[in-house]
Amino acid sequence: MLQGLTQERDPNVLVGLDRSDDAGVYRLTGEIALIQTLDFFTPIVDSPYDFGRIAAANSLSDVYAMGGRPLTAMNIVCFPIKELDSAILHLILQGGLEIIGQAGAVLIGGHSVEDPEIKYGLSVTGTVHPKQCLTNAGARPGDLLVLTKPLGTGILATALKAGLLDQSTTAQITGLMAALNKDAAEAMVEIGVNACTDITGFGLLGHALEMAAASNVGLRLYPKKVPVIPEAKTYAAMGLVPAGSYTNQKFWTKDLQIGPGVEPILVDIMCDPQTSGGLLIAVPEEKAPSLIKKLVAKKVAAASIIGDVVAEPPGKIECR
Repeated sequence: MLQGLTQERDPNVLVGLDRSDDAGVYRLTGEIALIQTLDFFTPIVDSPYDFGRIAAANSLSDVYAMGGRPLTAMNIVCFPIKELDSAILHLILQGGLEIIGQAGAVLIGGHSVEDPEIKYGLSVTGTVHPKQCLTNAGARPGDLLVLTKPLGTGILATALKAGLLDQSTTAQITGLMAALNKDAAEAMVEIGVNACTDITGFGLLGHALEMAAASNVGLRLYPKKVPVIPEAKTYAAMGLVPAGSYTNQKFWTKDLQIGPGVEPILVDIMCDPQTSGGLLIAVPEEKAPSLIKKLVAKKVAAASIIGDVVAEPPGKIECR
């Protein structure tokens, strides 16, 4: 869809349309670059307040994936104001504002459209030092791969929509999706890592493949080491795997090598589209213990070494 769309080259664009990265980055000075991102979606939980929290955390995540600090946010709202009580929209915005505050950012405006389907998210601007910006293109052979949130929220959200999820598990996934990647980002910036991306709609395998292609390296993942919400396996075994998981798997299959003994259900889960998932970090092996220690100290949801980076074959993933 972008073919034929051209724009003037600007040397200050550090990360732009030519990259499959998490956000755009524009250099203002030798010390400051702007990170800009935008994301919004339809409700995935019943509570308007929790939906607002989750959507805001998801939007802010791209800034953290670049190693930056969010500064400002603007609301993006679609709402059927003639059909639904405006109190619902108030709760959505309240939830979003709470998470923006937790991020240390400020809400400075937004835009709303009357629409038959509810949608909410944020446009976020952050900052980073131009020479310290993290992308998905910096992974190096010998790096270890660290994941900071467990997988399975897409599967469990599907179970929730089917009315099958209990209150405890609903609260668990809501908390995970509403949790900022702020602490994980601070830890990796303090340690110094080579690459990062956040896990969202393309699933772990999709975003890992983007990292492999951008970095011109291969990745080895060990599915049994990947943190998974236990209930996600239960519901996946019942067939409650979202269509997006199969779409992801079909799209990426040519670049995947699934070794013998890898459970098919784990492949489904690694393709599960996540909302506000964790960070996938490529860290030099000698720094990995310090990173894990910091993540644990900050009580990040997961601090799991799930694979490593190899030179060959570039742009491919082996699951073993």
